[in-house]
Amino acid sequence: MSRLTDLIAKAKAKDADLGRELEREFRALSSRRAFGLNFERHRPENVELPGRPIRKGDKVRILPERGSTKKGDQRLWKVMSLAGRGAERVASLSLLYTDEPERAEAPVADLCVVAEFRDYIYPGLVSTGKVERGGDKPFHTVINGENFHALEALTFTHRGRVDAIYIDPPYNTGARDWKYNNDYVEGDDQYRHSKWLAMMERRLLVARELLNPKSAVLIVTIDEKEFLRLGLLLEQVFPEAQIQMISSVISSQASVRAGQFSRCNEFIYFVMFGAAVPGKSGDDMLNEGLSSTKSQLWFQFVRTGNENLRADRKGMFYPIFVNEKTGAIEGVGEPIDLGVDKSSIKCPTGLVAIWPLTASGQEGRWRTAADTARQRAEKGLLRAGKTTKKSSGWSIMSVNAGTEKRIVTGEIVIEGYSVSGGAILKEMTGNEQRMPKTIWNKISHNAGWHGSKLLTQCLPGRSFPFPKSLFAVEDCLRLFVSTKSDAVILDFFAGSGTTAHAVMRLNRQDGGRRQCISVTNNEVGADEQAKLRKDGLRPADPDWEQWGICDYITKPRIKAAITGQTPEGQPIKGDYKFTDEFPMADGFAENAEFFTLTYETPVAVSHNRAFERIAPLLWMRAGSEGSRIDTLPEGGWGVADCYGLLTDLDQAAPFVDAIHGKGSIRIAYIVTDDERRFQSVVRQLPDTVEPVRLYESYLTNFRFSMGR
Repeated sequence: MSRLTDLIAKAKAKDADLGRELEREFRALSSRRAFGLNFERHRPENVELPGRPIRKGDKVRILPERGSTKKGDQRLWKVMSLAGRGAERVASLSLLYTDEPERAEAPVADLCVVAEFRDYIYPGLVSTGKVERGGDKPFHTVINGENFHALEALTFTHRGRVDAIYIDPPYNTGARDWKYNNDYVEGDDQYRHSKWLAMMERRLLVARELLNPKSAVLIVTIDEKEFLRLGLLLEQVFPEAQIQMISSVISSQASVRAGQFSRCNEFIYFVMFGAAVPGKSGDDMLNEGLSSTKSQLWFQFVRTGNENLRADRKGMFYPIFVNEKTGAIEGVGEPIDLGVDKSSIKCPTGLVAIWPLTASGQEGRWRTAADTARQRAEKGLLRAGKTTKKSSGWSIMSVNAGTEKRIVTGEIVIEGYSVSGGAILKEMTGNEQRMPKTIWNKISHNAGWHGSKLLTQCLPGRSFPFPKSLFAVEDCLRLFVSTKSDAVILDFFAGSGTTAHAVMRLNRQDGGRRQCISVTNNEVGADEQAKLRKDGLRPADPDWEQWGICDYITKPRIKAAITGQTPEGQPIKGDYKFTDEFPMADGFAENAEFFTLTYETPVAVSHNRAFERIAPLLWMRAGSEGSRIDTLPEGGWGVADCYGLLTDLDQAAPFVDAIHGKGSIRIAYIVTDDERRFQSVVRQLPDTVEPVRLYESYLTNFRFSMGR
């Protein structure tokens, strides 16, 4: 080993760049495990940043000519100087990572900035729109950007504060479903698995900085292509965590594969930190909530058994009026005498009269008197339903007196109401609270019905490959955040936005203020890319970007979910099912804002020239709640709903007074290079307010804290 070290030192003396590369590879090899998951970590990834302005010192790639579908020059160049203006700007370039120096010139319009993952970044955010229906609730945020860099940005805003991470990463099927170093990873790539592991490891290492060590969960879905390697990777990255994997049925039809078992499931890893454990519920996830000890809560309202005819109890033969469209019970009529023909009773328009008929068609009787039926109907404890899906007949179901008493005592709770007005009941007795099993088989988790079809309802005419069932994601999160009404949930492979949608549903069910951070890029599908390139388009062109995942699917889906309207302004058709049933057109009382990740220079940041792009990060660190200070305050200080900003320390006195006068302030940002003056202001602040020194705290976070 010492001999290799000497040779690397000699190489460094002759060629510094080559020496550093050799040293990096040597360290990687020497740190390889003798036991455990070994894989090639490869050269750090790089990502193109189309649309980012070209600056002197940038690393760039020369793009192929417009209209060409060729890959183009993949070498990296450094911008040495810039000349000219507007469309005539030209860059002088020097080739990187080469033994022989090479210079070139290229129009700036034909260059694309490239960020290597070993480079330090200084992120910012630019708002691209928002939707507000949630009053003073925190905002859900959607970040359009490379997820590794977005994760690094979140180390400044959310280090140690994330309660749950749910991710659905690329499954590495070999079907051009993800890229490594700007190239799709094909099925015949001999390094396909190690590239996937390297990609995942880098992101998981940053993600662990965001999770709350006291109690948090990381949830990762995967299929059989990588589940074994993922399990080992999770064990190595998170040795302190408790890890369990469950198998979840996502399609009863299954995917037929020649010469193989038909696949109907996928796997979900739960990585639990600190005190986090899955919560018990009335559903074991395997038997659709049924068990041998579960009580029967609903009964046929038609009397059965002996003395069940109209003649036996004449006061219990009366009509129940049901809305034919919604199935809602809209009235309970008066009993009629034995000699009165039921067909003589007029039924209100739009309603159908349901009478107590036995299975043989005889005139029977209801279980209770009309007054009791009305009281139950008002409480949602009397409900109507079709006898079968295809039948035109209706049946009436009711709880019994014992169930009503258990509702009063709290043994049974009403979780919500169905579209037809029927109560959704849940038993709360200790025997009914069970830990979910390790095999899940629920109709609500069908990815076709409640993933693809549901997405089409929100975004008619648009599609996304293999979206998760909304209710499956909801169930995963509920197990860990049901008792955390203000939880922060992160999804950095956000795709179609299912996680944010699920968090909104959880909030509606219990009045929570949970917020979701969704990260996705604006990648265009492989087939669509080829077509767009033939048409002379490039990334960053508006006609290209409109087809990207974030702009075409994620943002419109989250906006549609909140407003209850499709992108065309039409009410979303259909109803939400299962735990909470209501029309999708109702939307949600939630707020969301959409951002694009930017890349700033430390000089611009420290001289306040990048403040408008840093401002959203300051707001997110304070909770993504309420008003935001988007521009430098003219008076030297400003106070938003949850944080304050001091840019002129001569104005510290009124700033401190304003902080004391507003109990909702969580953070005070103080812009100064003078540590002594910073501490002087800190001493005057309330103990409940976190002081943050700008821009020292921001720059230090990205310059030193990432450990690259």
